[in-house]
Amino acid sequence: MANPMHLGLQDAMSPLMEELLYFHDHTLMIIFLISMFVLYTISVLLLTSLYHTNATDVQEMEMIWTILPALILITIALPSLRTLYLMDETTNPCLTIKVIGHQWYWTYEYTDFSQLEFDSYMLPTQDLPQGHFRLLEVDHRMIVPTSSSTRTLITAEDVLHSWAVPSLGIKMDAVPGRLNQTSLTSPNPGVFYGQCSEICGANHSFMPIVVEAVPMQHFQNWLKTNS
Repeated sequence: MANPMHLGLQDAMSPLMEELLYFHDHTLMIIFLISMFVLYTISVLLLTSLYHTNATDVQEMEMIWTILPALILITIALPSLRTLYLMDETTNPCLTIKVIGHQWYWTYEYTDFSQLEFDSYMLPTQDLPQGHFRLLEVDHRMIVPTSSSTRTLITAEDVLHSWAVPSLGIKMDAVPGRLNQTSLTSPNPGVFYGQCSEICGANHSFMPIVVEAVPMQHFQNWLKTNS
């Protein structure tokens, strides 16, 4: 979850989020180098005279500012395409969960288990257990097994929503009448918080998301208890 005065991205809790963080750092370094180069060029132009520039110098400059941006775009595009492929690829998931957005709560359907379906509402402040987070905790968490690929089908019942869990690298629109697909994998047990990221009405900020990753044995016990 985010912390007070948190300026950067959340810590990566999934392989996908690690890839997104690597790409973010890679692109940020390129932006930093471009900014320094532009600042240096402006400084040189301000300190030197341009009246003695000849045609040969202009042609060389045009070649540089044509080829250099193309090379920069390639160095950004290649890792970007790799990350996009990893975000879209869902092969042999061990579990499929359908997420339905409502005004203003989420419904989770474990489609591999026909009788397992529940709604997830935000816990009011007065009902929060000691040590839990205000405006982020829910009455029923989405439970997933660790170290296993979980396919998530996301849609909405009424208006546009967005199912987002930043630490897992997930943000997918929930569109009425349409199924969007994403996958999540958490190598370690933990509780991951998110919120609806699409303005969906008066209580938009009161429909949090909580994903809890547990070991497979605990997940199977939870299934037996709730099925």
